[in-house]
Amino acid sequence: MKPATGLYVVAVILFLLAAGGICLGGFLLLGAAGGAEGVGGLGMAGVLFGVLALAAGIFFTVLAVRRTKQEAAQNVTLKVDLPGATKIEQMKCQACGGTLTADNIKVVNGAPMVNCPYCNTVYQLTEEPKW
Repeated sequence: MKPATGLYVVAVILFLLAAGGICLGGFLLLGAAGGAEGVGGLGMAGVLFGVLALAAGIFFTVLAVRRTKQEAAQNVTLKVDLPGATKIEQMKCQACGGTLTADNIKVVNGAPMVNCPYCNTVYQLTEEPKW
C-alpha cells in the first residue's frame, strides 16, 4: 500500500472542502426555496450564498479530481550487467572503427543502442556467447 503523499493529502482536503460547499449551498438553497422568511430567513441573500457555495464546491471537486490525475515524475535507473572482461573505454564502432564511450550508448526499449559520433551509425549492442 502506498504511503500518503502530499499530492493525495491536498486532494483529500479539496474533496472535503467541496463536500462542505455543496452541502452548505444545498441547505441554503433549500431554506430559501422553502419560503422561510420568518425568524432568521435569508430570502435572496440565501439564494445568492447558496449558489456561491455550490459553485465553490464544484470548483473544489474539479481541482481535487485534477490533483489525483496528476502523475508523479518517476526516475528510472537501468543497470546494465556487462561481463567482467568488458571495458567500455576500448569499444570500437563496427562501421568505422571509431572509439566509443559510455555517452554513445543509450537504452532504447530495453536494448542498448550505440550511436557512433563519427559516422552517425546506429546499431544494437549485442553480447557474444561465452562458450
